[in-house]
Amino acid sequence: MHFVRQPSSTCSFRASMILPPALWMLGMLTKRQTLKGRFTIAAKHHITIAEIYETELVDIEKAIAHYEQSADYYKGEESNSSANKCLLKVAAYAAQLEQYQKAIEIYEQVGANTMDNPLLKYSAKDYFFKAALCHFIVDELNAKLALEKYEEMFPAFTDSRECKLLKKLLEAHEEQNSEAYTEAVSYVFGIQYIL
Repeated sequence: MHFVRQPSSTCSFRASMILPPALWMLGMLTKRQTLKGRFTIAAKHHITIAEIYETELVDIEKAIAHYEQSADYYKGEESNSSANKCLLKVAAYAAQLEQYQKAIEIYEQVGANTMDNPLLKYSAKDYFFKAALCHFIVDELNAKLALEKYEEMFPAFTDSRECKLLKKLLEAHEEQNSEAYTEAVSYVFGIQYIL
């Protein structure tokens, strides 16, 4: 008995035919769970739909919409950790799509939420760093002001490598010194590889 391997185009064609009905079914399940007041389960279904849009159908806008809906449901159920996880996905995709203001707002919100939690407060510096990078892309002055704001909000951020890197990058950009800019980035990446 011989098996014939199907060309990859046939497989992707089959996937594109199977996924829309599957998404429709997941959408119906989500609506049903929402009507029953089971928002945590509905949030999980929205995450599944978002992941399908991310990986299989590559429609980032729809993935963002489902992650946002999932975050809303998790917030309503006071599952802030799960909500933050979804919001961070939204922020990362918003930054990729050059929706920097949206990404900034989310990173700041999640950073503010995590800095009060003893277990998560060390993650706050990463979120403030990403928000400041988005500010830096938009406007250098906004990045400086944001950096000052984050240092006031979260004093531990001042001594972090992320904050020091941002200060060096801003200084190098202001002086238009590409060597200092490259040196700052390579120094931080060198440290990360050692750790």
